[in-house]
Amino acid sequence: MYPPIEPYDHGLLNVGDGQRVYWETCGNPDGRPALVVHGGPGSGATPGWRRVFDPTAYRVVLFDQRGCGRSTPSAADPAVDLATNTTAHLLADMELLRAHLGIDRWLLHGASWGSSLALAYAQRHPRRVTALMLFSVVANTDREIEWVTRDMGRVFPAEWARFRAGVPEADRDGDLCAAYARLLNDPDPRVRERAARDWCDWEDVHVSLAGGHRPSPRFADPVFRYGFARLVTHYFAHRGFLPDGQLLRDAGKLAGIPGVLVQGRLDVSGPPDIAWRLVQGWPDARLEIVDSGGHGTGNGMTERVVAALDAFARP
Repeated sequence: MYPPIEPYDHGLLNVGDGQRVYWETCGNPDGRPALVVHGGPGSGATPGWRRVFDPTAYRVVLFDQRGCGRSTPSAADPAVDLATNTTAHLLADMELLRAHLGIDRWLLHGASWGSSLALAYAQRHPRRVTALMLFSVVANTDREIEWVTRDMGRVFPAEWARFRAGVPEADRDGDLCAAYARLLNDPDPRVRERAARDWCDWEDVHVSLAGGHRPSPRFADPVFRYGFARLVTHYFAHRGFLPDGQLLRDAGKLAGIPGVLVQGRLDVSGPPDIAWRLVQGWPDARLEIVDSGGHGTGNGMTERVVAALDAFARP
């Protein structure tokens, strides 16, 4: 990774609905524009994202999606209504940010949920995208969410049993995402706190298969933990606010946009078949499998990401 850098500009963009989205720009003001699309939903754009870009070659734009990070209002406030926090709203925010910064076209760099959001943006606005560099790719299909919230219990049976037991008995054979979303909006703060902890404990488990995994220190912060869990379950319960399978079916809309997808072989949170299916319908994309890689972790993942971004910096 490149050395740490600080933003040369930042601000809060009023995107409507009472929402103000935090953004920052780093690197070379005259460089190739690139937008970081963080995961979660709800992770926020942390400083580490800046370091995968050559700061002499890129004008790097980072933003915190609605409800998280430095954007306001925060989903960590249980009084905040999430009705205007949907994929359609996030896509519109990205377009408003592009216009606000005077950028005509940009490269999109995303991971996990961020890969889904980047794909949705590129399929809707293909003329605004120069390239896609995605890793730990997911498409938020019904099958994927079922896999993460139920089938992964075959890999981590004891941990999944605790996760399932975190919801009322009547909900345990139903939609676990929706059940947790209800608990996270319960009027009792003790119920909300336990639900956030149980959800984030499971998050830490199902991304842990690759060697060297460490639990996320961010989940130790009760404010972050609650806001993150609330946004993830909100989006998962609504299946990413996308028709099932849309991102895979519409892969052909990305024709003409070069892409590199980096996927860990041990990524059981985002199994490699999703990225593989995507490139079957996207003739300009290349899939790189990292045998020791997990969900955003593992030997070789970061190196592949940096190498791909370096190559895109020298078209």
